[in-house]
Amino acid sequence: MARKHILHMLTPLKQMSPFDVNMALDAGFDAVVPYVGVDLKEVTGLVQDAIFSRPPDAGVDTGIFIAGKDALLALDMFDAAGKAMVPPFQVSVFADPAGSFTTAAAMVAKVEKALEKKFDRGLKDTRITVFGATGVVGFCTAVIAAGEGAHVTLAGHDGAERVKKIAAGMKDRFKADVEAVDGSTDTAKKKLLDAAEVVLACARAGIQVLAKEQLAGSSVLIAADVNAVPPAGIEGLDVHANADPLEATKAVGIGPLAIGNVKYKVESGLFRRMIESEKAVTLDFQDAFSLAREIAK
Repeated sequence: MARKHILHMLTPLKQMSPFDVNMALDAGFDAVVPYVGVDLKEVTGLVQDAIFSRPPDAGVDTGIFIAGKDALLALDMFDAAGKAMVPPFQVSVFADPAGSFTTAAAMVAKVEKALEKKFDRGLKDTRITVFGATGVVGFCTAVIAAGEGAHVTLAGHDGAERVKKIAAGMKDRFKADVEAVDGSTDTAKKKLLDAAEVVLACARAGIQVLAKEQLAGSSVLIAADVNAVPPAGIEGLDVHANADPLEATKAVGIGPLAIGNVKYKVESGLFRRMIESEKAVTLDFQDAFSLAREIAK
């Protein structure tokens, strides 16, 4: 009898995301088991329970998924899961807290593709400003873009203090040099837009961060938004926009459904990679971005 593909899903939150459960099952896992309220110190025990319950050659049929809403905690849990392995007892591990790794990967990959097609350039040295940078998607988006050589600025909706702390954390953990500035007023936003070539709206659902008139007079080349819940994060940006002209601006827009289409394929693809791999794999935002680059059009 063929062994079942089993996915153990760990989250520090009080519930597992139904989105991720559906994605995992649709990707082909036979069984998905959520573990909620998981503390970092409990990861080792849970992983070792999973690896020792099956013979070593069944490691490829067992997976660990790290969820939650905190990118750094998820990466700490991801690292703890990796350290819990006792070769030859090893299983696959995939981290995607709040879907942020795959969403951020899709967003940056779509921007990169638009830069190449529309402006004959890449991410390197491109001036990118991230609005909603205190959230998990904004955080990961900034790290990926900075890692590709972009000049990244974090815009703080409530001032510069919080984003400066986040920028310091990015430098400490990822060696990512990003700038952090105040983005709380219209005047501050105008200054940011005057300096940016790409703006990324990563604010939570239903929050408008940029008005149409703010972009109208800027030199922004690309404006992208992950918010599909009205009002749009960027006013006037159609949810389906796929590097289409953004009305009353010089920019092209990338809407949340264009980004979401890639995100969906990336998350599903990484789940399938866990199932289909002949050896245990570890998958984080870098793997998500590599796959998103292959998928983005």
